[in-house]
Amino acid sequence: MKRSRINKLIEDAIDFLKDKNFYLPQFAFWDLKQWLNKRIEIKEIIYNQLGWDLTDFGRGNFSTCGLLLFTIRNGNMETIKDGGKNYCEKIMVVQESQITPMHHHFQKIEDIINRSGGRLMIQIYGVRDNNKLSNKHINVTMDGIKYTIEAGTIIELEPGDSITLTPNIYHKFWGKEGEGPVLVGEISSVNDDLIDNYFLENTSRFPEVEEDITPKYLLYEDYGKFLDLSIFSTEN
Repeated sequence: MKRSRINKLIEDAIDFLKDKNFYLPQFAFWDLKQWLNKRIEIKEIIYNQLGWDLTDFGRGNFSTCGLLLFTIRNGNMETIKDGGKNYCEKIMVVQESQITPMHHHFQKIEDIINRSGGRLMIQIYGVRDNNKLSNKHINVTMDGIKYTIEAGTIIELEPGDSITLTPNIYHKFWGKEGEGPVLVGEISSVNDDLIDNYFLENTSRFPEVEEDITPKYLLYEDYGKFLDLSIFSTEN
C-alpha cells in the first residue's frame, strides 16, 4: 500500500471521528519531525503499541478487506505482574462491506461496541482442535445479557450495542452494506497483535508500505522504521 494512500485514509478517519465527536490524544497528530524530537518520555507509546494501525491483511484491497484503528491506551504483557495496566482501548473505523477476516485470540477478552454510524455485522464460531471452526453452539454476552447461539450466526449490532468475546471465539466483522462507515470501540484486556491473533486463513497482519511520500502520521508498526528505538532501552 502506498504511503500517500495511508496518509489520506488516516486524514479521512480523523474527519469521520470529528464528525462523530470522538477526540483522539495529541500524539495522534504528531508528524515525523515531532516524533523524532521525542525521547524516553514516549516509551509507553512505543512498547505498548499505541497509535495508528492500518492493514489490508495482505489481500491488497483495503476497501474490501481491511481495518483502520487507533489504540488509545494499552498495557503490556510483561508489566502486568508488576501492577501495570491490564486493559486496552481502541477506536476503529469500519467501512460498509469491508471485512476484518475470521480470527480469534488466545488470551484477550474484548467488548466490541458499535459507537455510531451504520450497523456492525459480526459472525462468530467456536474453536476446536488445531484452530479449526467448531459447529457447536456458543455462549456469548451482549450488553450484560447471555445468549446461546448457533455456530456461524451473523449478529447485527445497532449503534449502542456491544458483544463480549472471550478467548477462542472466532469472529469476523464488517459494516452493513448501504449504511456507511461504523465507529467501533473495543475495550479489552491487554492487547498484543504480535502474538495473540490467529487467522483462519493465511493473513498478513501488517501491510507492506511503498514509501512514495513522507508519512504524515506514523503507524505503530512504523516506529521501528523511523525512530531510534535504542533510546528506549534504558529502564526509566
